[in-house]
Amino acid sequence: MARRYQKIQMLLPQIQQMLEDGMTQREVAEALGLEGDRPVHALLKRERKKAVQCVPKTRGRKPAKTLQEYKYENKRLRMENELLRDFLSLTERM
Repeated sequence: MARRYQKIQMLLPQIQQMLEDGMTQREVAEALGLEGDRPVHALLKRERKKAVQCVPKTRGRKPAKTLQEYKYENKRLRMENELLRDFLSLTERM
């Protein structure tokens, strides 16, 4: 048994053109004689879902840091600690 939306799938370019021309989804459905509960909306929703499924999800590890990046970060953190220590000693909180 064929899927019910095959007929409307063939009309997709025509529907998109009518929507670009400023017609509402309801007006497009009435002009093409489509029946059912919001057929144009359902078609557009399926097309958006297909487009999202084609985009691969990016997951995985972060790229490894180089030794130079670790050294720079270590130097920056040491300077930050020293600055905070000096600040606390000046405000006599230590």
